[in-house]
Amino acid sequence: ANVSKEDFVSNDPDLWMYRDRTAALLRRYFRISIEVGRLPSLMGREVFRGKVTAYRMRTFEDAVIFVHDVEHALHELDDFEQGLIHRILFQEYTQDEAAQLLGCWRRTVGRRFPEALDRMSEIFLEGGLLRRFPDAAKEPSESCQEPEAVVDAISSSMCRG
Repeated sequence: ANVSKEDFVSNDPDLWMYRDRTAALLRRYFRISIEVGRLPSLMGREVFRGKVTAYRMRTFEDAVIFVHDVEHALHELDDFEQGLIHRILFQEYTQDEAAQLLGCWRRTVGRRFPEALDRMSEIFLEGGLLRRFPDAAKEPSESCQEPEAVVDAISSSMCRG
């Protein structure tokens, strides 16, 4: 079920907009999984330096379901992407430190980590763990930009003067 980087090509150019929300969701997963007594599967039995805070879900069952769903989603990534999330988000290493620990170049981490977050965003969106932002194209009345005809008229009047 693991999809390698070479096999994954997204048709959604806007996944980058979800990176912060995805990272926050993964950090929440990490904290909650520890609270429910389950060390995240990517961690094994390693010592970690992440900070654990007291976050409570409505019910214990909600927390267990959330942990299970995110864990399942994480297993959709390839081993390297899982390692990046493990080191950078769960263990709070810098990208430079993660590169050294993973035995790769810093540039590789800098390129692949956002790709891993985008892949997780797509999985979360498909699975309903994240909700899509409203589509601005469907709601032009709420757009803060001028209609194209107005912009063209302004541009052409500025060029004449």
